[in-house]
Amino acid sequence: MTVRLNPYLNFRDTARPAMELYHSVLGGELSLHTFAEMHATDDPAEGGKIMHGMLEAPGGLVLMAADTPNSMEYTPAAGFSVSLSGDDEESLRRWWAGLSEGGAIVMPLEPAPWGDTFGMCVDRFGVSWMVNILGAGAGAAHGTAAGG
Repeated sequence: MTVRLNPYLNFRDTARPAMELYHSVLGGELSLHTFAEMHATDDPAEGGKIMHGMLEAPGGLVLMAADTPNSMEYTPAAGFSVSLSGDDEESLRRWWAGLSEGGAIVMPLEPAPWGDTFGMCVDRFGVSWMVNILGAGAGAAHGTAAGG
């Protein structure tokens, strides 16, 4: 039996470009399904919105997203961050650059007091991200497995 815990992000009309950004940054396989494809709306204005998007990136990373229909209340993301961590410094720095481009850097990616390299940003779609690159020999102390 397999169980996964992964972020499921909600947007208002920007799930497609957001997931395309995450796909360009993280790589992997992206699948996007619209409300029209899933026969989930009678409103032609909402047919092209994303009902379900899923990005399966290398290393077991999974990110899902959808557009919130106009008939439902939408509150922009707040109170959480998506965290990427591990010891693959090259990948994590590349992901940081892609996610922070066009967004806002809350805390620059730089050495942290706990011995890792850490940064926080909000991407151009309003999603908060944390990136933590493990320092030498720090994996066991942080309870973090390589790659996540």
